[in-house]
Amino acid sequence: MHIKAFKRTTLNLAIGGISVVRQDILQLKQQAAEQAVEFIESGMVIGLGHGSTAIFAVRRIAELLKAGTVKNIRGIPCSAQVEAEARQLGIPLTTLEEHPVIDLTIDGADEVDSNLDLIKGAGGALLQEKIVAQASCREIIVVDESKVSPALGTHRELPIEVVPFGWHTQKIYLESLGARVSVRTNSDGTFFKTDQGNLIIDCTFGPIEQPALLGATLSERAGIVEHGLFLGLATDVICAGPEGVRHLRRHQ
Repeated sequence: MHIKAFKRTTLNLAIGGISVVRQDILQLKQQAAEQAVEFIESGMVIGLGHGSTAIFAVRRIAELLKAGTVKNIRGIPCSAQVEAEARQLGIPLTTLEEHPVIDLTIDGADEVDSNLDLIKGAGGALLQEKIVAQASCREIIVVDESKVSPALGTHRELPIEVVPFGWHTQKIYLESLGARVSVRTNSDGTFFKTDQGNLIIDCTFGPIEQPALLGATLSERAGIVEHGLFLGLATDVICAGPEGVRHLRRHQ
């Protein structure tokens, strides 16, 4: 309901083929991402997040490196797409094998609740994003205020990554948990594949009353590689809105 209404408003505000709402959201994303980059210091190992918001951070990091404002940093990308972008921009890269502890990661999110718990995975890189988040001393999430929600699942589907073998049994299982499900496809109708060659099943649960219980239930199922509930991982959320940028911190 909420998503449909938002799309309708966006369409009504389109001018010359470019949505005013879309432009405003991109500006907010950029504001949040660029504020997050201010926490980067020379010599750090940086996790480079995946998605439309995180890419603003990647580009800003490249600008600071070029200007000499920060030096001797190494990036660990969360996807092949981000890796290609970082290489093109001249950001030095490394791996978790070489640096298993990441100083700071900047990433986006699809939905954020008041506990700073997240739904991620709309971009299809949730497995690598969660591995990088778990290896990070500080996980800074950058969003525009449309991503803030009273409860996870209120406005966004929950992406779940499954192995191709027996994927239909996972679909049936997820439906048994009360979800409306769809297997993610590309524009040509073929199955979307993650960097690891897995499939994504998008699940609409509605507001999730017990995300930790759901996450544990999903993690126990053979064939489910990972789910998009990122619980207890974000240390900071930087949220940009028309009234300014808010910096939220997780209570220790």
